[in-house]
Amino acid sequence: MFKIQTLNAISDKIYGQLTADRYTVSKDEPVPDGILVRSAAMHDMAFGENLLAIARAGAGVNNIPIERCSREGVVVFNTPGANANAVAELVLAGLFIGSRNVAQGMAWAQSLKGEGDAVPKLVEKGKGQFVGPEVRGKTLGVVGLGAIGAIVANAATLGLGMKVIGYDPFISVDRAWSLSSAVGHAASEDEVLAQADYVTYHIPLNDKTRGSVDAVKLAKMKKGAYLLNFSRGELVNADDVKAALASGQLSAYVTDFPSEAMLGQERVVCIPHLGASTPESEDNCAAMAAAELRDYLECGSIRNSVNMPEVIMGAPEAARVLVIHENIPNMLSSITACVSAEGINIDNLTNKSRKDMAVTVLEMQDLPTDSALAAIKVLPGVIRVRTFQN
Repeated sequence: MFKIQTLNAISDKIYGQLTADRYTVSKDEPVPDGILVRSAAMHDMAFGENLLAIARAGAGVNNIPIERCSREGVVVFNTPGANANAVAELVLAGLFIGSRNVAQGMAWAQSLKGEGDAVPKLVEKGKGQFVGPEVRGKTLGVVGLGAIGAIVANAATLGLGMKVIGYDPFISVDRAWSLSSAVGHAASEDEVLAQADYVTYHIPLNDKTRGSVDAVKLAKMKKGAYLLNFSRGELVNADDVKAALASGQLSAYVTDFPSEAMLGQERVVCIPHLGASTPESEDNCAAMAAAELRDYLECGSIRNSVNMPEVIMGAPEAARVLVIHENIPNMLSSITACVSAEGINIDNLTNKSRKDMAVTVLEMQDLPTDSALAAIKVLPGVIRVRTFQN
């Protein structure tokens, strides 16, 4: 039986993957083999030697100590795309809210409380201050054409009558196939900024992208453009956005990440991080995270890991040894030598690396002897050794 600890309330959809005949699931599990987490902070959490994997029911993993997990051979998963439709729908809502001054107009309408029968006349007199353009026929620039960006791009061009131009230097083949042929492909981000009336960002937050939407990029946008940020608040330089709004370079800024710097600013719409807040999204993320845990715990298959290479496998035909190790020279030959020294033939071998980490999988008819496994475990650079049998 595998033991799973849940650090947050999580959808019952996990039990479709973590069945009672093979798993115990509890928030109080003291020595888990796997952890399911949403937003709980784990940086100060002690990990037991039994812990093999952590699955985050969501995309962001800033609440998980990734480097420490790698050092301890703990595979960390996330669920990219599971909440894509939920976020994309809110992006489209943000497009209309920002363009038509909906949030500001609704706040003003609420201020009329107490005016009695005069409210209708006051509405007709004051509504002109919230006039905003339609999006049909305008150009939407999409920076980042992953799961969310692709849905937004397709919906805008096929359903809203917008011209869409997208840019993503790392787009996958599968994602490229999912895009409508009507979506234009830009050669650079600058090309998007120069053409778009509305710009929406769907890129990850890292050291390179933090604060990257700054005065330089804002100056490259069409004057009066609208900026949408449903990726991470830290992507934008708040002071530069406020300056662009004040000068008229930006007409509005719509974000799902409120901050002290942005709250109360004119022509800034702050949505309280509702992107993935749908029951469907929570169910999808939970089921996907649970399936990732199951596949790794039972078979050693690694899909959607943020700290290990992708190694996708089914159940072992006979015996399997999985080794997590540092990505350093001569590891493969050292590992196979430990098995060959016991006279065991290796039927299949997989070796994948990701930056400083690597995973080697050996397939054979019978598991190596305890002495062979012990020899692998003490090799310099080896972090964890797991075995599987059909």
